[in-house]
Amino acid sequence: MRGALHMIVYALFFYLFAGVCIASAIMVVASRNPVYSVLFLILAFVNASGLFMLMGAEFLAMILVVVYVGAVAVLFLFVVMMLDVDFAELRQGALQYLPIGTLVGIVLLAELLLVVGAWAIAPHVADVIAAPIPPFYSVSNTEALGQVLYTRYVYFFQVAGVILLVAMIGAIVLTLRHKPNIKRQDVSQQVARTKADAIEVVKVKSGQGLS
Repeated sequence: MRGALHMIVYALFFYLFAGVCIASAIMVVASRNPVYSVLFLILAFVNASGLFMLMGAEFLAMILVVVYVGAVAVLFLFVVMMLDVDFAELRQGALQYLPIGTLVGIVLLAELLLVVGAWAIAPHVADVIAAPIPPFYSVSNTEALGQVLYTRYVYFFQVAGVILLVAMIGAIVLTLRHKPNIKRQDVSQQVARTKADAIEVVKVKSGQGLS
C-alpha cells in the first residue's frame, strides 16, 4: 500500500514538473517580450531540476539551478533590460533568412525523426560502463560523482581546469585596452618615493603670494 502510494505521488510530481517545463519552453519561443522569455526560461530550468531530483541526480539539479538559473539566465535578463534593444527593428530583416532557416529546420526535424525511429536500448550498455555505479541508497549522487571524478578522472579534471583558466586569461588579455592619457597606479613608484620627491618646502616672504 505504501509502495503504491509512493509511486502515485512520484508520478504526479513527474507529470507536474514535465508539463510545466514543456509549457515554459514553448512560452520561451512564443513570447513577444524578451524579458518574459527569460523568465519562462528560468521557470523551465527550475522544473528541469525538479525532474533531476526525481531521478536521484541531485548534483545535476543543483548545478542547473546554481549555474543556469543563478548566473546565465539572470545575466541574460539584466543584459536584455540594460541594453534596451529594439527587437521590432531586428525582426524587420528576418524574412530574408526565412528560406535557409526553413531548410535547416527541415533537416533537424528529419534527423530527430530518424533518431526517434531507430532508437533502442542495447542489452550490453551496462557492460561498457568504465566506473562501477554504487548502490542508490548507499551513497548520494554527489558523493558517487566526486569519488569517480577525483580518483579515476582527476588528471582530466585538472587539465580541464587549466584550459578554462588559460581561456579566461586569454579573453581578458585580448579585450583589455590601455587608453592613453590616463593616470594609473604604480605601487613600486609609490613605495620608492622619498621625502624630497613627495613635498617641496617653499619660504614665502611676508606680503607676497606663491608665484
